[in-house]
Amino acid sequence: MDGARIIDRLRPDAEGERQDLVEGLFASHARISPKYFYDEMGCALYGAICRLDEYYPTRTEIALFQANRDEIAKAIGPGRQFVDLGAGDCGKAQGWIPFLAPRRYVAVDIAAHEIGKSLARIAPDFPGLPLVGLATDFTHALDLEGVLDGSPALFFYPGSSIGNFTPKEAVRFLSCIKGQCATRPGSTLLVGVDGKKDKALLDAAYDDALGVTAAFNLNVLRHLNARHGFDFDVAAFRHVGFYDEGEGRIEMHLEARRDTAVHVDGRERVFHAGERIHTESSYKYHAAEFEAILGEAGFATIRRWDAPAGGYFVFHAA
Repeated sequence: MDGARIIDRLRPDAEGERQDLVEGLFASHARISPKYFYDEMGCALYGAICRLDEYYPTRTEIALFQANRDEIAKAIGPGRQFVDLGAGDCGKAQGWIPFLAPRRYVAVDIAAHEIGKSLARIAPDFPGLPLVGLATDFTHALDLEGVLDGSPALFFYPGSSIGNFTPKEAVRFLSCIKGQCATRPGSTLLVGVDGKKDKALLDAAYDDALGVTAAFNLNVLRHLNARHGFDFDVAAFRHVGFYDEGEGRIEMHLEARRDTAVHVDGRERVFHAGERIHTESSYKYHAAEFEAILGEAGFATIRRWDAPAGGYFVFHAA
């Protein structure tokens, strides 16, 4: 692929990864990291979720970007290095490239298999633009040595994915991004944030009528069976997704339909009927709450654009 290179910095630690998984499964409140959603099947299912009638964040953000494209582009400035965090199919960044005229585009994602396909798809549309795919788990560390130079960069984190962090984790992650900005004076962050809203609307967005989100959630068990040799009976679980108003977050769980067991390294973990495995949280924010998080992370200059109907925000922070 002309003009593109793929850098793999996933640094697999099979033993440590398996230990973390086992610890989560055998905890009294079992959990699985949401990073295991994104095998090839999971990426395809997530793409389908973004097209669902119930899943408003994607289309709301797209409409917000379209309505404010020139103003946001002016605030960012042209010729930056464009770092797309959680790039996936690169579709969200693709619409920005003609407006920002970046000097380099870097697609960052944990799904290494997705990056090459995505860059190959967009490459013909942007001849002459250096394209880089960086496979890494940027939620733990973002190593950009040899990927970026010292010129200003835009860190792009759309889709309200910041909500997958707890508020404290979000501060730590955004502080890391601020550190990357500090080493490249003039760098900024553009981030999409979902707002708190009616519970019924949020519940439907994460438990759609077609069951696509359910398939996405259940696929994590199939992925673990294939990747780690577990023996989950996928049919023994059902998807549960709901908004917890007290915590200000969506929770996704897999709930045992009946007593069932998984066997790991000679150990048995029984899940009794009704017992749940927590697979994801998605925090929602009032605008002032997220502005405070950006400030705590070290960003001093913050600008915000709101969706016309409210309840979704884009922040540009420096």
